[in-house]
Amino acid sequence: MTEKTASQSNFLSTIKVGSLTFISRVAGLIRDIFTTNLLGASIFHDIFVVVLKIPNVFRKLFAEGAFSQAFIPIYSEYLGKQDERGGQDFLNALFGLLLSALFIFTLLALLFAPIFILIFAPGFYFDIQKQDLAVNLLRIMFPYLALISLVAFAAGIQNSHNKFSIPAVTPLIFNLSLIGSAWLVAPKIEIPVMALAWGVLLAGFLQLLFQIAPLTIIQKIPVPKIDLSNPGVKKFFILILPAIVAGGIAQINLLIDTIFASWLITGSPTWLYVSDRLIQFPMGIFAIAIGTVLLPSLSKAYAQEKTQAFVSQLEHAFKLVFFLAIPSLIGLIVFSSPLLATIFQRGAFLWTDVQQASLSLMGFALGLPFFMAMKVLIPAFFSRQDTKTPMQIAFLSLLINIVLNYLLAFYFGLGHFGLAVASSISAIVTVIILSYLLHRQMLISFSGIFSLFSLKVLIASIALISFLSIFSQYFNFEFFTQIQRLLHLSVAVIGSLIIYFGVSFLLGIRLADFR
Repeated sequence: MTEKTASQSNFLSTIKVGSLTFISRVAGLIRDIFTTNLLGASIFHDIFVVVLKIPNVFRKLFAEGAFSQAFIPIYSEYLGKQDERGGQDFLNALFGLLLSALFIFTLLALLFAPIFILIFAPGFYFDIQKQDLAVNLLRIMFPYLALISLVAFAAGIQNSHNKFSIPAVTPLIFNLSLIGSAWLVAPKIEIPVMALAWGVLLAGFLQLLFQIAPLTIIQKIPVPKIDLSNPGVKKFFILILPAIVAGGIAQINLLIDTIFASWLITGSPTWLYVSDRLIQFPMGIFAIAIGTVLLPSLSKAYAQEKTQAFVSQLEHAFKLVFFLAIPSLIGLIVFSSPLLATIFQRGAFLWTDVQQASLSLMGFALGLPFFMAMKVLIPAFFSRQDTKTPMQIAFLSLLINIVLNYLLAFYFGLGHFGLAVASSISAIVTVIILSYLLHRQMLISFSGIFSLFSLKVLIASIALISFLSIFSQYFNFEFFTQIQRLLHLSVAVIGSLIIYFGVSFLLGIRLADFR
């Protein structure tokens, strides 16, 4: 496959993954509408979102983060060398190891659930009623980690074979399961939040079953085998430990935010959660989609010693992320309250909750381009099986986030807004250092961004800011009906797309610039 063909294939795969992820993220917002409508910014919803983050953070850190970042480059190397037997042996050995580790870890979490709550949500631990509910929810939901980790393993296999559709659409099952639980089951039981917890567990089983057919088609269903002497497994052990830190920078910081949020006033975890959900929308559609396609592609280019293809794919991916992150940042900051009001303000979720959540949304939005850039820059290290460098940077980022969380949230009294700003600042520092190191290694030049292209994006951004600022002056979303909000928000979104991409087109920016 030529460099041009590979680049076009990556671009098309990114569009496919982004489109499927878009559908899943829309379902995710609908899911959150149901759960916030049911529970509002109450202590029940606070505990649910905080406890759910515990297995979710471990999932993103170990399964989708460190595990995938260590697994895909090694497995791609087997594929690049066309070593079918060696690749299958590696899959079998790793599958046996994964099953054993997940079983032990899940068992420990179930037995010592109160200790997990003490560590990850100390604000709930010292209130007996909160502690009891948190422990019960954790024991129901934690096995989801084991199930979704196996799903991530299956997704890594499929992505390495350039099969992206099923992994991209799989999260839709989770959202549908939670929607069904909140809509059909929760209103009929004494403690509605318990129905949501069981919905999480059911989603894990369904998502895992969904992976059997695609793995059967490519004939890559692994058979568990304990073989620590397998060379691929040995290399995996070398990569996985630093990758746990390096690949999970954002997740570790998010977990720290959760710990600090549990000490803040009631509602803070929910406000952070709903604002983070909107941040994850462009992250999932654009950055994660690009990073998902980029990692196996960079891994194969590195294994085949195609340096120019490696550099070209990385630079075009970074340029695309930059182009898409800027309008996302502008929209989320300028239109934060209307967005949150339209999506979440109903039932028990009030306008005061919208105002509070808009603060953390703006705090997160400040770092959005950098959160997105990390999804492109970190694979550039992992694809070369370098996990040590990002790990060292991650420790610095972690330290910055912890210090800023305390200073901004508690010392300066900014609460949940301070936690969001702290996360953004730590992401900015991380991206600056990663970019510098890649530039020094001559793996990225940023010449495509720091050029006339940047001026064109700046002009399009000014046009977008002007439109949204003028548009928002004439409407007060607090007193709108839901229909009025939806109509006005639709006009704002469609108008923003037309103006930003229209001005960009008139200035000469084309799809070919990102291939």
